[in-house]
Amino acid sequence: MKITDVLKKDSIILSLKSKRKEDIIKELTDYLAPNQNDFNKPIAYETIMEREKLCSTALDAGVAIPHGKMSGINNFLAVFGRSIEGVDFESLDGKPTFLFFLILSPDNSSGLHLKLLAKISKIFKIPEFREKLLKAKDIDEIYELISGEDDE
Repeated sequence: MKITDVLKKDSIILSLKSKRKEDIIKELTDYLAPNQNDFNKPIAYETIMEREKLCSTALDAGVAIPHGKMSGINNFLAVFGRSIEGVDFESLDGKPTFLFFLILSPDNSSGLHLKLLAKISKIFKIPEFREKLLKAKDIDEIYELISGEDDE
């Protein structure tokens, strides 16, 4: 599975407005499934927040990958968001988080869920890639960067 099989251009937030962890997750989940009127965004938010209570999904180097598994969905859903100022997301290194990749997976997808998390984690460990995302001018550029790294 490729990251771009899950992440669509209309699910990229160029500049997150929120300043707190809970608000960032709300802002990200509001972008999930933009074309599905029956999608339950409050349940998606609660699903991600429940996972965050176990342990923060913020890694280090300014990256967080909030994620969860939710019943009632058949496909993986993803949102990428960038915070220009950075947010305290309880990261491993104690520094602000700037890049967020939220994933919501179907309940019965443990193997693919873990593979997708591993793939995202791997590309976000590349310092040059993170730097390019932080400097990207628009959504198209962000999508192309992720797509290009996804092909590697």
